[in-house]
Amino acid sequence: MTAEREVWREALGVVLATSAYGVSFGALAVASGLDVWQACVLSLLMFTGGSQFAFVGVFAAGGLAALPSAIASAALLGVRNVAYGMRMSPIVGGKPLRRAAAAHFTIDESTAVAISQDDPRLRQVGFWVTGVGIFVGWNITTLIGALVGDVLGDPRTWGLDAAAAAAFLALLWPRLRRRQAIAVGVAAAVVAAALTPFLLPGLPVLVAAVVAIVVGWFNWLGRAGDPSAPHARPEESA
Repeated sequence: MTAEREVWREALGVVLATSAYGVSFGALAVASGLDVWQACVLSLLMFTGGSQFAFVGVFAAGGLAALPSAIASAALLGVRNVAYGMRMSPIVGGKPLRRAAAAHFTIDESTAVAISQDDPRLRQVGFWVTGVGIFVGWNITTLIGALVGDVLGDPRTWGLDAAAAAAFLALLWPRLRRRQAIAVGVAAAVVAAALTPFLLPGLPVLVAAVVAIVVGWFNWLGRAGDPSAPHARPEESA
């Protein structure tokens, strides 16, 4: 199997796993009081799963009175995409129109698949296949979930709530080969899990990102000779 085919296979696996979760969003959105077309518009324009779930979750709890809180929660979760955009900008490259189009497809999954590749061309393949594929699949499954939500029942009984997390774990696992990478992942996960019951949706993710940056920057558990260490001197990594 060629390297490009391998990237396509990896990207399409993530597309299938994440798109399946769109059924859950469509069903939840309609159950929260939105119309089918409103649920579909959210997926078309917002297109960031975590923010969409945060929006309908808060909206379901308070109705129109909770609309400002729902928008704020969705915006907090969407802030992470700004960091993704900064990371993906040199990878996407091209003219302003190309960058503008890429911005809509810059999500957790497309960024993860792209940066997991070593070759610049394969990074672009991973980004576009994953981003566009999930956009199409997510919108289709949102419509399906909104239409058959009552028949589907609780999406968690089908394991759809774990599909996206499982896809992320599959991407992350091969990169956990050094103590430093493990330390960053564990520290961020512990902080996010500990703060989730106490902070608004979105804030635990941002705090965990700061913790990950601090742990990675100081290379607390990295080896002095590790060339990936941010402060390794040339003579140390030679």
